[in-house]
Amino acid sequence: MTDTANTDTRSIAIIGGGPAGLMAAEVLSAAGLQVDLYDAMPSVGRKFLLAGVGGMNITHSEAAAPFLSRYREASPWVGEWLDEFDAQALRDWIHGLGIDTFVGSSGRVFPTDMKAAPLLRAWLKRLREQGVRLHTRHRWLGWDDSAALRFNTPDGEISVRAAATLLALGGGSWARLGSDGSWAPLLSARGVDVRSLRPSNCGFISAWSPFLSERFAGQPLKQIIASTQSPEGETISRRGEAILTHDGLEGSLIYALSAALREQLEAKGHAQLSLDLAPDHTRAQLQQTLSQPRKGQSLSNLLRKKAGLDSVKVALLHECLSKDSIADAGKLAAGIKALPITLTATRPLDEAISSAGGVCRSALNDHLMLKALPGTFCAGEMLDWEAPTGGYLLTACFASGRRTGNSILTWLNSQR
Repeated sequence: MTDTANTDTRSIAIIGGGPAGLMAAEVLSAAGLQVDLYDAMPSVGRKFLLAGVGGMNITHSEAAAPFLSRYREASPWVGEWLDEFDAQALRDWIHGLGIDTFVGSSGRVFPTDMKAAPLLRAWLKRLREQGVRLHTRHRWLGWDDSAALRFNTPDGEISVRAAATLLALGGGSWARLGSDGSWAPLLSARGVDVRSLRPSNCGFISAWSPFLSERFAGQPLKQIIASTQSPEGETISRRGEAILTHDGLEGSLIYALSAALREQLEAKGHAQLSLDLAPDHTRAQLQQTLSQPRKGQSLSNLLRKKAGLDSVKVALLHECLSKDSIADAGKLAAGIKALPITLTATRPLDEAISSAGGVCRSALNDHLMLKALPGTFCAGEMLDWEAPTGGYLLTACFASGRRTGNSILTWLNSQR
């Protein structure tokens, strides 16, 4: 039997306790509204806490124009949110919680203690003091016949009515932390246009030989440049590190190119990646070095001493180049500078750091309210945008939550 747990239509229902939902709750409760926040998990902010493992990268210090470009085709849309709450505003807000931040050597911004938990604790303390009521272990099931919100709880199913609803349910990755994408069919059934969820910031699969897979899986590829092509034919290159896995590649460098690589896979069934294994050497320098007599040195030793290639890079050369190319100084130098790797698939969605796809912009008005469901708003990763790691994902999630919080206030005022 379904009980009506909340018939106070002056309350705002927020479904999802990640950064977007919590930020909207702060805006609304600070304005004096009663906010009830529901989350399927035993506690809120679980994916946020996971993102802080190894160092909480909260945002980036990059200038506004390149920062915005990280959102690719969604830049104009996300830019509207960032106009109201950008990276510096986010840092200022964190400082207001009593948490200091610093800029790392890569331009990434971190809390001074590098941890997510103290920030989340301080934030939840503020929200509770502002009267936000948290309802954990409440899994949203959609709507009943009277358009009330349905939740499965430890005490059975309940229905909830509210003055407005914010859906901030996350994307489709890390289902064990609550982001399982189960909301997609519920919205589609209500006439909301939802783009299928796909992996973003993810690893990719390549058909390695048993030797490479067994001998070098888990080894880092340090100081390399990875390049690929955008759908428009533009070369995209990034410098950094990757990890050679038992069946492909992953790591921050690969994540930075994941959108373009995934789009190639979707269009062609495979993706091409080029690795510069010696970015501090020119092709001409390498060819000259490789053309000289070895004087008893093995090729591996020569590559290590003269080109700085460690054993995993040398193994990858043997994996991807023919024996004839390895034996030819010119072809080997070319391979070192542009090693071709074919990728055949992404890693599964649930292994991805984030997801692409979600509620389409066309399904929302300028205030992030669903056109098909007046009074219901959306925010965060469940919207159809994506960004690389480096603080860009979190910044946009915070900003979208801020945007929807203010939008709900505006909409409620218009209903009076």
